[in-house]
Amino acid sequence: MTELLIIADPALLAERQAWLASLADERRLAGHTLDAYERDTRQFLAFLTQHLAAPARLKDIGNLRPADLRGFLAARRRDGAGARTLGRGLAGLRSFLRHLERKGLANAAGASAVRSPKQPKSLPKPLSDRQAIAVVDANEQLAEEPWIRVRNAAVLTLLYGCGLRISEALSLTPENFAGSPTSLRITGKGDKTRIVPLIAPARSGVEDYIKLCPFPLGADKPLFRGARGGPLQPAIIQREMQKMRGALGLPDSATPHALRHSFATHLLAGGGDLRTIQELLGHASLSTTQVYTGVDSARLLEIYDRAHPRA
Repeated sequence: MTELLIIADPALLAERQAWLASLADERRLAGHTLDAYERDTRQFLAFLTQHLAAPARLKDIGNLRPADLRGFLAARRRDGAGARTLGRGLAGLRSFLRHLERKGLANAAGASAVRSPKQPKSLPKPLSDRQAIAVVDANEQLAEEPWIRVRNAAVLTLLYGCGLRISEALSLTPENFAGSPTSLRITGKGDKTRIVPLIAPARSGVEDYIKLCPFPLGADKPLFRGARGGPLQPAIIQREMQKMRGALGLPDSATPHALRHSFATHLLAGGGDLRTIQELLGHASLSTTQVYTGVDSARLLEIYDRAHPRA
């Protein structure tokens, strides 16, 4: 911060600090996001000071042009910053400028006119079929309480066996499983409803959990419960998955959501067509589902490189 005190006007620093405080207190941004926004705006003020050959002032921020912001992004790119870092930095600057605009100290239109850098498409990282089967096995769960072990296994099996998002699995009720159904009606993003097959291992896993759950389960109440009887929170399953990564020797990419990726990838590898997988996942666009063709191609190339004698 000493460097910043030298290169920025105190009034600008005070407004920046007030903005960061509002992000923490009112919007409750995560700590690492706040740290990133602090760092990004500090770097921008350093750039602006060099650009203007004078300490950055509120007046300078108020007179920003799109060319100034593009110049900053170009300088950061030359320093090795990637598209994700640049996109986050621009988002932070826009937020800061909107804060100043609300106080009549700047115009945020210039930042809105600058396009965010195109983000690279990264392939999903699914588990192998053996890894996924181990993760959903009740005998592999690490919780001490038997009912919690079968609960965790049931949730994870719904993610892998039915391709559900964790929020979709945790929104299910006992009513969804009345009468041993063979499919589930799922309401996903944008309140879009889809029908997904309920495979036998997923149904029996839920039935085992219902038998052992020590809390009364109302037909229209949350099916999955926490240790004290309240609705199960996603963070609990995420923490359990993190423990299993260590116990089973899985990569850091092995998250609950990776089981949904595994569902789609393994279906495609087994001959499933993209349109059907799109419907099962609840994707609004086929282009979102097509990313799994890249995963499958990458897997085939890996097998080829490992197995072919002339590879």
